[in-house]
Amino acid sequence: MYARIARFEGLEANDIDGMVAGVKRDVESGERPPGLEDSKGVLILVDRERGTSLGIVTFSDEEGMKRGDAALNEMSPDSSSGSRSSVEMYEIAFRHEED
Repeated sequence: MYARIARFEGLEANDIDGMVAGVKRDVESGERPPGLEDSKGVLILVDRERGTSLGIVTFSDEEGMKRGDAALNEMSPDSSSGSRSSVEMYEIAFRHEED
């Protein structure tokens, strides 16, 4: 498994709520943008006090992650609601979840 992690900074509380609602709507619609067909999951972490968030998208293989990265780089975040400050990609060496 692989993960693409994008960091966003300079967000206001209502920007965070809008961003999360938009991602949730897009994911739950089941219609993935071109290039993200290989994504396996998404996780949004937020720090409302600092106005930051991390968007984590997982993929089963490195090639899918590279395609997803290219697609996500084409999607410019709304410049009025903070900015993407970094993008990093990792291999997931271990993962454990409980219900």
